[in-house]
Amino acid sequence: NPAERAMRPIGIGRKNWLFAGSDSGGETLARAMTLIETAKMNGLDPQAWLADILDRIHDHKINRLDELLPWLWQAKRQPSSEAA
Repeated sequence: NPAERAMRPIGIGRKNWLFAGSDSGGETLARAMTLIETAKMNGLDPQAWLADILDRIHDHKINRLDELLPWLWQAKRQPSSEAA
């Protein structure tokens, strides 16, 4: 059942979140999981997306940070039909 599979990480994560260490640790974990799930929802490999973002963000122009969002990152990575 797809609905049950979608809820499974929440149930498993509930026990893991007990060990976040502090409120700020829990907030950091929530931010990280939000990024990972957003990447998944956009059909990306979260590890590849995060690795690329973390590699490029230090010299990326601040007024163009929206280009690093998962839904825009995916669009920039798709092969161009004109190149074929």
